[in-house]
Amino acid sequence: MSFSVPPSSADLLAAGPAPTADMLAADVSEFHVVLTGDRPTGSLRLGHYVGSLQSRVALQHHVQQTVLIADLQALTDNSGRPAHVAEHIESVALDYLAVGIDPSLCTITVQSHLPALAELTMLYLNLVTVARLERNPTVRAEIASRGFERDIPTGFLCYPVSQAADITAFRATVVPVGDDQLPMIEQANEIVRRVNRLTNTSVLPECRALLSNTPRLPGIDGRKASKSLGNAIPLTATHDEIVALVQAMYTDATHLRVNDPGHVDGNVVFAYLDAFDPDVEAVCELKMHYERGGMGDSLLKRRLIDVLEETIAPMRDRRVMFARDRALVHELLAAGNARSREITGGALAEVRRAFSLT
Repeated sequence: MSFSVPPSSADLLAAGPAPTADMLAADVSEFHVVLTGDRPTGSLRLGHYVGSLQSRVALQHHVQQTVLIADLQALTDNSGRPAHVAEHIESVALDYLAVGIDPSLCTITVQSHLPALAELTMLYLNLVTVARLERNPTVRAEIASRGFERDIPTGFLCYPVSQAADITAFRATVVPVGDDQLPMIEQANEIVRRVNRLTNTSVLPECRALLSNTPRLPGIDGRKASKSLGNAIPLTATHDEIVALVQAMYTDATHLRVNDPGHVDGNVVFAYLDAFDPDVEAVCELKMHYERGGMGDSLLKRRLIDVLEETIAPMRDRRVMFARDRALVHELLAAGNARSREITGGALAEVRRAFSLT
């Protein structure tokens, strides 16, 4: 099956800078198929919310969207604790429902329940060399951060191929990612082009990355936010947890007294105010006041506590509501799995025919 894009969408899906959610919303069409997802290794955090969850909630009203709980990919570096991954599938699903993802508009599915993905991965592995996988900047960075050196789990090294199978199985044309994941999209499209060239067909569509409008949120200590470092704010944070985490936030080491001029750049409190405070003008005034001196960190942190509580409280309440009916959550996942098996099975059948594997 070939895929075409209407003229109004051609610029969006052609080569060039990755679009943002605003760009996509301005040019929505039924031809956009969006795939996104998360690894179930813990509760989702505010960084996930500004990075992609907000976009998913907005896009579900306009496009065909699937959210994949990638439990198999989570095992690539969690193989020693499969129970940990399994127990967080429901947790991530609850987070999705809490932020406003609507299963009647957006399919939520679990990767391990879709056997077509494994077969597509196996097919694509024959089209990619080990050297190419090792050159992938995202894979190289992740290998270094985990200290694998040459003891790299094969599943982890082949992560980009598995991701390509996910994307193509849903015929996704748009994939929301952070800019650090752009090499993964590039490699997925390399596989698509090779499949189409080898089979002399247009059986698979290429995809585009969809970047967030919001810069990556730092951890409360100024480092990269990470579950392992305990420096991120979860979507499930209680009011007391919000207070404790904000009070621990890094601000400006040179701002020792209230009257001292402060620095906005690198100040974690301002990074979070920029991301979550709806009063942009007031935040700009706070920045100017802070830079000229006369404003204490405690005032900024009190404002941020209020802003984050207003953001998180509705999600926290919805999560509690859905958690009371876990049977319903499992039913929603089962329905999403059934729909996704049909879609991915259809894509696999077309790829098999293209490769004369009928």
